[in-house]
Amino acid sequence: MLPVCLFPTLGILPSKKVCPQYFLETNFLFLSGLVMASSIEEWGLHRRIALKVLTIVGVKPAWLIMGMMMTSSFLSMWLSNTATTAMMLPIANAILESLFGDLETLKKKCKSADDPEGDIINGQSTVKLHSLPSVPSEKQILSIDETDGMEQSDPRTPEEIQLESQYQMKVWKGFLICIPYAASIGGTATLTGTAPNLILIGQLKSYFPDCDLINFGSWFAFAFPLMCLFLFLGWIWIAFLYGGLNTRLCFKRNDQRAQAEARAKALIEEDYRKLGPINFAEGSISFFFILFAVLLFTRDPKFVTGWSAFFKKGYVSDAVTGVIIVSILFFFPSQKPSLSWWFDPKASNTPYVPLLSWKKAQDSVPWNIILLLGGGFAMAKACEESGLASWIGGHLQPLAEVPPAAAVMLITAFLACFTEFASNTATIIIFLPVIAELAIHISVNPLYFMIPATVGCSFAFMLPVSTPPNSIAFASGHLMVKDMVKTGFVMNILGILSVSLAMNTWGMAMFDLSTYPEWAHPINKSAVVTDVHLSAVHSLNATL
Repeated sequence: MLPVCLFPTLGILPSKKVCPQYFLETNFLFLSGLVMASSIEEWGLHRRIALKVLTIVGVKPAWLIMGMMMTSSFLSMWLSNTATTAMMLPIANAILESLFGDLETLKKKCKSADDPEGDIINGQSTVKLHSLPSVPSEKQILSIDETDGMEQSDPRTPEEIQLESQYQMKVWKGFLICIPYAASIGGTATLTGTAPNLILIGQLKSYFPDCDLINFGSWFAFAFPLMCLFLFLGWIWIAFLYGGLNTRLCFKRNDQRAQAEARAKALIEEDYRKLGPINFAEGSISFFFILFAVLLFTRDPKFVTGWSAFFKKGYVSDAVTGVIIVSILFFFPSQKPSLSWWFDPKASNTPYVPLLSWKKAQDSVPWNIILLLGGGFAMAKACEESGLASWIGGHLQPLAEVPPAAAVMLITAFLACFTEFASNTATIIIFLPVIAELAIHISVNPLYFMIPATVGCSFAFMLPVSTPPNSIAFASGHLMVKDMVKTGFVMNILGILSVSLAMNTWGMAMFDLSTYPEWAHPINKSAVVTDVHLSAVHSLNATL
């Protein structure tokens, strides 16, 4: 909120320009996504989706890791990354206990005298792990007891038991680490999935008002294939690193592992059975959720005429679409209405409970994030109006000597490293205006630099403090910092390569990135802008 205090008093921007930045239409799109997510959580639809996917993919560790990653990424496209991680970790924990038994028993088995790391793990895990909101079912407790009984008459040598236990501990780590990573990857696929995507669209509208290439549908068409590619590469790396990718994917080899996998499958199927058939509320939420997505995709998909053509040009945006759908949730009934009272006035009517109450929406929406977005837009506006972004962009002129394709990789790598230590929202707020000015200086399509910068801000995999999902997984007590650094370093490299591939293939064709667009002329020529910059703009205009 400091921009409201400081920018007017320091003479940077008048308050009538600062205050509207706090509730742009981008914020309304974000709000509608959050309200839809709260209604999904209210009726437990997200848990049904998660368990259904896990019943489909099977119970071998590599397939379960894939199922966890697919489910987490899909949910984080619509829910917040943090909520997705918090919901998926207890499910993973229950499956792991069914597969491998009690964690403490497993740690004792794999601990050896020459393994000091085991002492560290054992010392920090107990309390934190059980703080997860996971209550084992009766069947789960029975299966753990059965496991203990089998272990007492285990014919294997101590060395074999220790090796098997160490393998199981590695798989446990792989389960815990894949969920926050998949949530961060999945959030990049939709405009509402994560804050940097919204900041990109907001700053594009402010900085390049004539640019209409990025909307919900066009972003999804670009980012969803990128998400799938990165998710697949990430799955191969995590499954390879944590022991899930081996010949057991195709052949059965160990009877005890097969028994544990059968117990895990039974647990998943039992939990899904407990949910019962889809009720009226879940069906209604599913319908509105699908309608929400379809209307956003088809409003103005660019490659065909969208339904927004039926309205006055420029009047209906993604924000309008989102708010229309979520507004219906506040009065649509959660139970099938009874019509018996039409024929019998004395008949009892179904009590009216809407799909979503305003109190629930108010409690579940993170208003602090909405204000944070507003503060980011206000800062970007001040950078633009004052000429600061132009000034910094002018000092980055040496990057003009670097080929644009290499510059994309450098920008993505730099922001992916920077966001390990700062929030992705703060990172993109600081650097996006500068990157836009840099593109103008070297006569490159601004989207060619701004899109990879935005996606790269979500690739924070190496440290527990990088993102809230990483922190939640680390707080389980079983992961160590070196596990996240080792896994996350390669994930960052895979992410940078995936973004570079996407930008130079289908991204180039979708957004016509090979040409300098007409809408990219800077709209602000402040007195602070240097003479070099102005002469470059004039020569560019003359060329065009």
